[in-house]
Amino acid sequence: MAALSERLNTPVSTAELERRWALVRKGMEERGIDLLVMQNNNDFMGGYVKYLTDLPATNGYPVTLIFSRDDGMTMIGQGPFGMDVKVPMEGDGVRRGVTRLMGVPSYHTAHYTGEYDAELAVKALEKYKGAKIGLLATASIPHQFVEYLKKNAPTNEDFVNASDFVDEIRAIKSPEEIDLMYKATAMQDMQMEAAFKAVAPGMQDQAVMSAARHAGTVIGSEQGWYMCASGPVGTAAVMAPPHQQARTMQKGDQFTILVENAGPGGMYTELGRTCVLGKASQEMKDEFAFVLEARAHTLKMLKPGASCKDIWESHNEFMRKNGKPEETRLYCHSQGYDMVERPLVRFDETMPLAANMVVAVHPTYVTSTTYSWACDNFLITEDGCSRMHKFPEKITELDF
Repeated sequence: MAALSERLNTPVSTAELERRWALVRKGMEERGIDLLVMQNNNDFMGGYVKYLTDLPATNGYPVTLIFSRDDGMTMIGQGPFGMDVKVPMEGDGVRRGVTRLMGVPSYHTAHYTGEYDAELAVKALEKYKGAKIGLLATASIPHQFVEYLKKNAPTNEDFVNASDFVDEIRAIKSPEEIDLMYKATAMQDMQMEAAFKAVAPGMQDQAVMSAARHAGTVIGSEQGWYMCASGPVGTAAVMAPPHQQARTMQKGDQFTILVENAGPGGMYTELGRTCVLGKASQEMKDEFAFVLEARAHTLKMLKPGASCKDIWESHNEFMRKNGKPEETRLYCHSQGYDMVERPLVRFDETMPLAANMVVAVHPTYVTSTTYSWACDNFLITEDGCSRMHKFPEKITELDF
């Protein structure tokens, strides 16, 4: 491989990429799949392309990847009309494993460009006549792209959804990936400290979030989602996205924050806490203590082989038994290159848990007077799980 560019932000090792390629190709061989076709357009929940190339898709711009069982990869992305470049097998310092780079100026906001990427994909598939093609990220590939591909690709086989087996590979983290995720949790511990240090009466919520975001960006975080909300103690200050972060804090308020960003290298973890610009009420303390109790109930079940459906049902039974609202969304899930990654601990998930998965656990519920939660990441081991974040598990009371 060519020497990597100094411009790359925390690249994974070539050995790690080769490990991933080998596992995916083994799965393809077992299923008789010759090629995988995927398309992502963001680095929040677009991790398939990143997983196989170490390059993120960003900004809504589509990046299509054709992954061959026996050949180099073809990447299709932003570029001038007619772009079709052969990349040396040893790479070009940025793209590893990609041997053909094609480009076209297509945009999802311009409907008439909807087939441009698919046209290039069909061109790239010409030399693979009769190949069996598996699709990845089927929930995010545009319908127009898939329809064009199915009508025009030179294959005698039906397309298959190959997401399940690749999801299982991605979910189990290597030592190098786990190290990156520990770095992400350490970064978020620091970001939470920066946020709580910035909190003060008279500040807007968004200014505090800016302090947290800046603390991560300067050490290599590229992308993330920052939710927060302030409000008087005795109300439900439900965290909200940036468009709803203009409220000005007052002395005595509570402030709830979620830092959910990717660390250097692109792996996501998430940390959520509440602070008070003064003293927390006894109700807040009692509800937070219950949140930790509910989380402990789940943590006891996070073991290799465990059924996500069983854990979900047990959690809701625990909530009902204690007179608390049942979970109806998602309170526990894996993470990696995707902010939310399979397996989801929920009734509709089929993938069992396994050692070396990294999961976020955040039991949450709202009443008329409280918003109660805690969010941390845990590494599943052969014997159970261990917390990765180090930030104190408490409501932080600030001296104002």
